[in-house]
Amino acid sequence: MGVDPRQVLAGVLTITMFVMLGDMIKRDHFDSQLPVDSDTSIHSTRKQSLVIDGDGPSLKPCLPIPLIEEADESQGFVTFSLTNGPEYHVSQIADAVVIARYLRANLVLPDIRGSEPGDRRNFEEVYDVEHFVKSLNGVVKVTKSQPSIRNLAVVKVPSRITEEYIVDNIEPIFRSKGNIRLATYFPSVNMKKLKDNSNIDAIACLGMFGTLELQPQVNGVVESMVERLRTLSRKSNGQFIAVDLRVDILEKKSCQGNSGSRSKSCFGPQEIAMFFRKLGFNKDTTIYLTQSRWDSSLDALKDLFPRTYTKESIMPIDKKAKFLDTENSELEKVIDFYMCSQSDVFVPAISGLFYANVAGKRIASGKTQILVPADISGSSASLTDYISHYVSKRNHFAYSCFC
Repeated sequence: MGVDPRQVLAGVLTITMFVMLGDMIKRDHFDSQLPVDSDTSIHSTRKQSLVIDGDGPSLKPCLPIPLIEEADESQGFVTFSLTNGPEYHVSQIADAVVIARYLRANLVLPDIRGSEPGDRRNFEEVYDVEHFVKSLNGVVKVTKSQPSIRNLAVVKVPSRITEEYIVDNIEPIFRSKGNIRLATYFPSVNMKKLKDNSNIDAIACLGMFGTLELQPQVNGVVESMVERLRTLSRKSNGQFIAVDLRVDILEKKSCQGNSGSRSKSCFGPQEIAMFFRKLGFNKDTTIYLTQSRWDSSLDALKDLFPRTYTKESIMPIDKKAKFLDTENSELEKVIDFYMCSQSDVFVPAISGLFYANVAGKRIASGKTQILVPADISGSSASLTDYISHYVSKRNHFAYSCFC
């Protein structure tokens, strides 16, 4: 059977797209417009190249973490729960570690609570306990088992806690009661880079980027799904795009079917399809969606990009009963968070904390290929216009931690 030259060309162009993006980010060409060939329209056989030639430059921690003396540790406890999903867990851990360290308190290993009543898991069902404890060695003492605590005061804590807030609102209660339980709330998505670094910022960096790793079984599912996608991406050099696109959230935000704009907070399947097409991605591009099961509204995306997959189509069959075919979506959210963190390109169709904390994890690991969708007028567009501001302006909190 002969080889269709058009298929060969399409594969080459897909790989080229990934390579260009990587080169652009590595050279930090964010403020200048890259030249676009006159024949880069979606109808041309020549595509604008968006490529990922490996990851970006590796970053190293740039804030020293002061260790604590054993004699200075308090006998009091700080307890809390991880709630709502992995994008919240990252911030909740960071705030709890900062508070426990400032108070010289013992940090109690949290449980994990879902959005439904009674939906509760042990920390070790999702995350690696030993890594968590070891990462905080000399910084905060972690108590693995829930102690019998009296006089436990519940304290509301805004995300991205500050030393001033601890001094004014938390420390007096802790000194009075001896033990506290934190209830973190998120008044806004705040991932701004710090202007002045301090010891408390170094602790926050450790809490956010150095403490959480998946436990082996969950990590194995993620790795098998990533490997499956790379196998399906033979024509694009084993590379794939992860898109945070969930139909239920799009419907709640009234995103489906609306026309796009740069100020929109979410984009539907058809808008994402046109965004990719006008950027120059071809039909052989492999796309992973955070939507768990196929929905008919996704057909508009799959029509232009047939290699579009959800968890149900790439998860190992023997893992679906535990990780997919249940009413509990907590593990599905965890899988999505880490799939989006490991993909070659990440595209948030929905703005919010998931996007912000996936971006932080990617920046910390050098995977800075993040494209933010928008409505594109005309037949083609330059990739540089759609690179996440977290990367192009280096204004994410992660850039306070790594340099």
